[in-house]
Amino acid sequence: MLTFTIRRLLIAIPTTILISLVIFLLLELAPGDPMASVPLTVPPEVKAQMREALGLGQPIPIRFVKWLYQFYVVEPIYIFDAMFGTHFSQDMPRIISWQWRSSVMDVVAQRIPQTLWVVGLSYVVGTLIALPIGVISAYKQYSIFDQIGTFISMIGFSVPTFFTGVLLIVVFSVKLQWFPSIYDTTHVVNSWSSFVFQVKQMIMPVFVLALYNAAQISRFMRASMLDNLNQDYVRTARAKGLSEKTVVLVHVLRNSMIPVVTVIALGVPTVFSGAIITEQVFKVNGLGQLLITAIQANDLPTVQTLTVIFAILIILFNLIADVLYGILDPRIRYD
Repeated sequence: MLTFTIRRLLIAIPTTILISLVIFLLLELAPGDPMASVPLTVPPEVKAQMREALGLGQPIPIRFVKWLYQFYVVEPIYIFDAMFGTHFSQDMPRIISWQWRSSVMDVVAQRIPQTLWVVGLSYVVGTLIALPIGVISAYKQYSIFDQIGTFISMIGFSVPTFFTGVLLIVVFSVKLQWFPSIYDTTHVVNSWSSFVFQVKQMIMPVFVLALYNAAQISRFMRASMLDNLNQDYVRTARAKGLSEKTVVLVHVLRNSMIPVVTVIALGVPTVFSGAIITEQVFKVNGLGQLLITAIQANDLPTVQTLTVIFAILIILFNLIADVLYGILDPRIRYD
C-alpha cells in the first residue's frame, strides 16, 4: 500500500504540471483583455505600461514557467512562513490578482472559511443523512420508508438548487421572517446571540446543498446495498447463525461502501470549488463567487490558480479513494 501511494504521488507531479499547462493555454486563448475595463481616457502609452507591469508583454512560455515557479515554489514557502513565523519567502514574487491587486492566495485564504462553513458543512450533513437512509431503504425495499426516501431523493436530485434556494427565501425569509435571506460574511461570533444569528443565516444554504448531496449519495448507497444483499456470502453468513444486525452492518455495509467511497471522495473537491449558484443566491462570499467575479473581470491569475487548485484536489481525493478501497476490501492488493 505504501509503495502504491508513493508511486501514485510521483505520477501526480507530471499530471498536475500537464493540467496546469492545459489550463494556462486555454485561458490564454480565451477572448478578453484585462485592459478592457480601463477607461478610454487613459492614453495608449499608459495602457502599454500597465500591460508590461502585469507581465503581459512577455512570451507565453516565460510567463508559464514564472507562474509554475510562483505556484509550486513561492506560495508553499509563503504558507510555511505564515505557519511557523519564518521569512524564507521574503522578496519572492507572488501570484498577483489583476482584479484585487494583492496575492491570489491571500484572497483565496480569506474566502475559504466562508466556503467551508456553508458548503463544507452541508456536504458533511448530507453524507451523514444519506448513508443511513440508503441502508434502511435497501434493507426495507418497497416499504413506506423506502418510498418516502425515494420521493425526497428524486426531489432533491431533480429540483435545481437555485429554485430551492429562492423558494426557501420566499417562504422563510419574506413570509415568515425566520431566517435572513442574505448571508452576512462580515458577521463575527463573539456571544450567544451572535452564535444564534450565525446558525440562522447558515440554515437555508446548508439545507439546500445538503438536500442535493444527500439525494445523490443515498441513491448510490441504496443501489450498492441491494446488490450485496442478494449475494451468496450474505446467505452463508445468515446460515452460520450470525445476527441480522451483524450481517447487514458488518458484512454487507462494508462491501457496499466501496463504490460509495468513490462518490463521496470525488465530491469533496466540489466543496472547495464552492456551490457557485447557491453562493450567488444567498450572497455567500466564498470561492465559487470569487471564481465568478474573476472570470467576469478577466482576472487570469486568479482563474488559473483556482482551477489548478481544484484539479489538484481531485487528484488527491482520487488517490484517497483508491487507498480506502484497499482498506474496505482486503482482496484488493496494490503491491
